[in-house]
Amino acid sequence: MRKIKVLEMIDKPFLGGGQVHLLSLARSLDRDRFEVFVSAKGGGPLEDEVKRVGLRFLPIPLSKKMSRKNVGDIRLVLQQNEIDILHTHGGVAGFFGRRAATKAGTPVSVHTLHGIHYLHYRNPLLKFLYILQERHFSRRTDAVIFVSDADIEMGKKHRLAPEGKRRLIKNGVDIRSLIHSEELGQKKEDLRVKFELSPPVIGTVARLHRQKGIVYLLRAAKEIHGRHPEATIVVVGGGPLEESLRRQAARLELGRNFLMLGERTDAREILSLFDIFVLPSLWEGLPLVLIEAAALGKPMIATDIDGVREVIRNGENGILVPPRDPAKLAESVIRLIEDPSLASKLGVNAEKEIPLLFPLSRMVEKTQQLYLELTKKTRADP
Repeated sequence: MRKIKVLEMIDKPFLGGGQVHLLSLARSLDRDRFEVFVSAKGGGPLEDEVKRVGLRFLPIPLSKKMSRKNVGDIRLVLQQNEIDILHTHGGVAGFFGRRAATKAGTPVSVHTLHGIHYLHYRNPLLKFLYILQERHFSRRTDAVIFVSDADIEMGKKHRLAPEGKRRLIKNGVDIRSLIHSEELGQKKEDLRVKFELSPPVIGTVARLHRQKGIVYLLRAAKEIHGRHPEATIVVVGGGPLEESLRRQAARLELGRNFLMLGERTDAREILSLFDIFVLPSLWEGLPLVLIEAAALGKPMIATDIDGVREVIRNGENGILVPPRDPAKLAESVIRLIEDPSLASKLGVNAEKEIPLLFPLSRMVEKTQQLYLELTKKTRADP
């Protein structure tokens, strides 16, 4: 029997949370049942990783601009490769990909919402238009996947997809890829020397976008350094706010106490050097980076928001602080620096509990079951 051809599609080729999710899923699907392709804009680290793990990468230069060319390019890829299932990830890929799937006659269309970003837009009209758009596209989508309990509840509240099409499949992490090894140990030591890092190192790995609230970590830095001038705060990631954040750090005269390392392919190795992990987000779906930090035994401080609360239990396996509150953020960081026994307890509990709740194997199995169910239904339809 012919393998089911699946195309996993996202817009940008960097390695953010959505891309890591897609890559983990694509490389783990059963190769005996599925022939897997990955598509995004070419030329980035995602393409390199896809090829490294032996999958086919199909570059499509998606942009946010309204363009018939986007739809036409995707339609051509779907038809030329006889794709059975198009699985889009994120808003841009979902907008153009689902239109193209309809035009190409692709049998199955699945969409994953990696956090429902437009529900947090400050412009109420724009927010309403995006809600209407998702309702429209969900009618031509066979299943809409939500990655957290909070998100599927919001999906119900705003009627983003019909009840029969809403599916909950939580994010998962491959713990084995995070296990310490001699090679990882050497990489860590090389990075420690390169960036001149000495404890305590407080860090985050995040897209530099308003959603991630990095500006509040920047504002907390002055107070943290006032109490602990030896502390270094490290931010790994790129994005639209990168230059603005660099300028603000320069104005605050933080110097080498606040390091912005930009987009990096060795983000996990750098994360392993942190003594405290911080995620000051304003909203989240279900953040993979918290699960990764937990798997590495890091004491974590994150904002008390939907998605994060499904990972961290305040005071037991991490600390929750109010969003947009740099004073509370700084207070919690200082507390963990000054109370190593508490930091150790939180890290141990996180490592012991959190990764077991979010295994990659469960995420992959549920997604495979969904693919097979939808394919069977499509083939049974007259």
